Amino acid sequence: MKYALYTGCTAKESTPELLKSTMAVAKVLGIELTILEEASCCGASHLQDFDEFLSLVLNARNICYAEKLGLTLITICNTCQINLATTKDRLDNDEELKDRVNEKLKEVGLEYKGSSEVKHLLYVLRDELGYEKIKNMVKKPLSDFNIAPFYGCHNIRPSELQNITNKGENPYNPTSLDELIETLGGKAVEYVRKNSCCGFHADLQAPNTAAKLTGLALSEAIDNNADFVVTPCPLCQLNFDVKQHEAGKKVGRDIELPVLHLAQMIGLALGLNKKELGLEHNVTEADF
Repeated sequence: MKYALYTGCTAKESTPELLKSTMAVAKVLGIELTILEEASCCGASHLQDFDEFLSLVLNARNICYAEKLGLTLITICNTCQINLATTKDRLDNDEELKDRVNEKLKEVGLEYKGSSEVKHLLYVLRDELGYEKIKNMVKKPLSDFNIAPFYGCHNIRPSELQNITNKGENPYNPTSLDELIETLGGKAVEYVRKNSCCGFHADLQAPNTAAKLTGLALSEAIDNNADFVVTPCPLCQLNFDVKQHEAGKKVGRDIELPVLHLAQMIGLALGLNKKELGLEHNVTEADF
């Protein structure tokens, strides 16, 4: 299994443990990842507010590098996923817009063709590798842990992108992460806010609201006896991991709960050690 890995910015800078654990887990699972070193930032769901066309050109350019390799592009960030998938959806369904974008891409010797799929790692594991194969490779079942899945916003919404991003996932009642937790031997914690917003993208405009969203989600996970939270989005992970004290003040309680990246959780079950998974980089202690 070969894929082009679009790392995004966060996995290389703010959460290097995500890239480290992703590469380690992929190796064990027999997945060959080629990092798209020439790719740039997706715009982080902010660029399009200033220049929508530039955002399309930028993300089409990133997809072009996967097309040149003849590989599916996979992401490890929900926000990167929505920006790349939105670009693909719009260009694949609007020839005039695609021609305009390609006029700009021609300046750097590229042409968007629409030949590469865009998928988040979570759905590659579910739909292409298969959870049953992962289950057969588990060395240390997570049977001692109650694990709270946190889906976030951008991997399961908007529903009109479902055929590109997450075939069969219900944004109101997602199950892919819960099923993966159970595949690894853990107990998936059920709680209402597992598919809500973490608050990350609201932080600059409404920091109090953002902190409250963070605090409410983490509090609900704690109240349902979670030992840790797992998320497929580094922005959700970063927000939950770093801002627990501030979020706790907003909801009037102490909050301390480890927050793992998707690959870190999988790596634990595959028997990888703390260093291989970069757990020492997690702000809230995650010493498993």
